[in-house]
Amino acid sequence: MSETIIAPLVRDLVAWVAAKPRPYREVIEAWRTSCPRLTVWEDALEGGFVVLGPGGPEGLQVSATPRGRALLAPQA
Repeated sequence: MSETIIAPLVRDLVAWVAAKPRPYREVIEAWRTSCPRLTVWEDALEGGFVVLGPGGPEGLQVSATPRGRALLAPQA
């Protein structure tokens, strides 16, 4: 993973789901890519920044984890 390119995109994804948990289908539609070098969704999930959970009638829901919210916190 290229930190200079991917990290800001992972942060964008986390901020998007931190503002409001989103249905898994919506997240995958917006963030999944077939490019093997651009793995934003995979990096966010594997890094523990987002989590899948029950989402009611829409199925699975994606939300930010405490680690993901810490990623968004201003750096001192």
